[in-house]
Amino acid sequence: MPNPYIHVVTRFYKRNRVWSFFILAAFVFQTGCRFSGVDGEKVSAVTSQEPDSTEIQEDIRRELTAGDIRLTKDLQFTKYTLEDVYPYKDTTRVFQWEKIKERIARIENAVADGGSWGVLSNYKNQNGEAPTIKDFLRDEYKRVTDKYGVERYQSSPLYSTDEDTVLLRYGRDGWLVKLLESDTLKMIKVKGVSVDGEFIVPKRYIVSWGDTIRFDRLVVVDVTNQNIATLEKRDSVWAVLSMNPATTGRHKPPYAQETPKGIFAVQKKKEKMLYEKDGSTEIAGFAPYASRFTNGAYVHGVPTENPEGSIIEYSASLGTTPRSHMCVRNASSHAKFVFDWATVKRSLTVVID
Repeated sequence: MPNPYIHVVTRFYKRNRVWSFFILAAFVFQTGCRFSGVDGEKVSAVTSQEPDSTEIQEDIRRELTAGDIRLTKDLQFTKYTLEDVYPYKDTTRVFQWEKIKERIARIENAVADGGSWGVLSNYKNQNGEAPTIKDFLRDEYKRVTDKYGVERYQSSPLYSTDEDTVLLRYGRDGWLVKLLESDTLKMIKVKGVSVDGEFIVPKRYIVSWGDTIRFDRLVVVDVTNQNIATLEKRDSVWAVLSMNPATTGRHKPPYAQETPKGIFAVQKKKEKMLYEKDGSTEIAGFAPYASRFTNGAYVHGVPTENPEGSIIEYSASLGTTPRSHMCVRNASSHAKFVFDWATVKRSLTVVID
């Protein structure tokens, strides 16, 4: 049966087309151009609208990985250059570029995060011997260490950030941190860059470098392959400037120690570093063009066993097996290249295995 209501509306529309248009327009205006959407939800007829800038949130910065790091070669020091893969005795050795890129990504992320930089500093316990940690160990050198193998000697105490301020571990001389509090406080909260975690550190163990630091020069030492490379950031690419043989520290108590692994700030330089005979204060010789990065560890040239002797350019032991006391030996001309190029507050020494 036909619906009488529809019949009446149809007749009205046919006889009054103009009035029907105005009635419809008034209805649309009154309802604000809204129509029922899915499940009866009101949907705006305006689909494009300029968003309020205050409502736009910044994208969270994606942390870089090794895959994001681009390397290129632009050798500036060309003596004694090694290939990416090169023969050694009955095997081969390599430059571990993927591992190097991992360290670069960590450094790049820290730089991008901004903030105020600091360096842990306690060379020869000049800022005071750190307290003895609970459940300490003694290494083969008869020194107190934490469970991570970091000796108390020349290290900084890293405390927990809770109210108990428990001594958690030791921080190596030369490690990088970010200051999370004012450097005028006696105890400063820091975030590790060379080490994971947040800690409280007494002010006297921190050298504050401010918030304008941009590390773009790296000296990379490989204790496994006994080689050294230098890299410099240029725009978004890291250029490899040199690839040389090196000799690192050996484990031979009570004097010779392995070169510590990690990320360290280049802290100080000596054009002529005098060194003592084992177990005495007598000067035994010198090493030229020395750049210190942690404890008594320097990147330097070939040692000369005569304080008044001449610089020795090269040694057949370079690139073979660890034999130094902790330092990184390389050709003296390459050590000078590093000495001149790797400026403090711009350069890092990265030691990998």
